[in-house]
Amino acid sequence: MEQQMITSTLEYLPGRTIKTHLGIVQGSTVRAKHLGRDIAAGLKNIVGGELKGYSELLSEAREEAFQRMIRQAEAKGANAVLNVRFTTSSVTQGASEILAYGSAVVAE
Repeated sequence: MEQQMITSTLEYLPGRTIKTHLGIVQGSTVRAKHLGRDIAAGLKNIVGGELKGYSELLSEAREEAFQRMIRQAEAKGANAVLNVRFTTSSVTQGASEILAYGSAVVAE
């Protein structure tokens, strides 16, 4: 039976002991805007409302960055990633990076 990676925004796991700290792990992706989404976003700026195309784009990007972080933690032999955080930055006009990072650990 495959054990699933534990992830938490906490710095510890209640009821568990951290045996080994394996270092920082991270995963990132860079996404660019899509012309069709830009046109729809321009219209929404006029009338107001959620920019669903961008919400979907960012949701997909966060999930991809998160999964890349998990794979890096697994490669180090971790069974948990603690203190998980997300950040974003503009790489160039129209493209942004989403970064997921945390501390890879072995917990009992």
